[in-house]
Amino acid sequence: MSYCVNCGVELEASLKECPLCHTPVINLKEVGKEFPPSPYPENKGQVEEVKRKDLGILLSVVLIATGGTCLLLNLLVFDRSLWSLQVIGICICLFVFTFPLVYYRKMPPSLSLLADGAAVAVYLYMIAYLTPSTVWFWQLGLPIVALFFLCLEIFVFLLRKIPLTMLSGALCLFVEIPLFCVSLELLIRNMLADYTMRLSWSAVVLTVCAIIDVALVTILVKKRLRNEVRRRLHF
Repeated sequence: MSYCVNCGVELEASLKECPLCHTPVINLKEVGKEFPPSPYPENKGQVEEVKRKDLGILLSVVLIATGGTCLLLNLLVFDRSLWSLQVIGICICLFVFTFPLVYYRKMPPSLSLLADGAAVAVYLYMIAYLTPSTVWFWQLGLPIVALFFLCLEIFVFLLRKIPLTMLSGALCLFVEIPLFCVSLELLIRNMLADYTMRLSWSAVVLTVCAIIDVALVTILVKKRLRNEVRRRLHF
């Protein structure tokens, strides 16, 4: 076993330099011997990062090609129904969803969510266009999409305007969830022409979330309890 002449650390026989101080390891018995060159490159190469512009061009070409080819197949071959609208709608949604990440990162989150909601609404309308009736879209599909993205808009607004912690963010979330569920059940009842204002399954969600909200408010109000929870849960 050999040792480093500089720092004295114990060296393995296969090492060419000290792993601690990077001092070259020289074996006096092998001085003057010629060794064949290494088959591997000595310079450490680095893969060039893909630019967002190039990625955006690739994504756009793939989505346009997918929607265009499906439309041509629909018009020229499988022309019994406009099934290509569903594929085109998915391509539109993917383009809108990835636009802030690939094309324009400076887009405000509120505007990005608004565009996402509009894309989902357009996609649902394309599906409704292929069905015998569009009543379900106007009475259920569109209101649910609008309500869901409205809740997201409110949550994002609170995140940007108020310095939310993990606990306060959870409180906002458990306030919005029961409101969304109650509104969803009322929308379903309205579509089914059931105008009774009684709650069923959403009442269970409302009750559970109300208990969680009370517990979170108690933790947030009591400073010692709040600090203890943060310490134990590593917040």
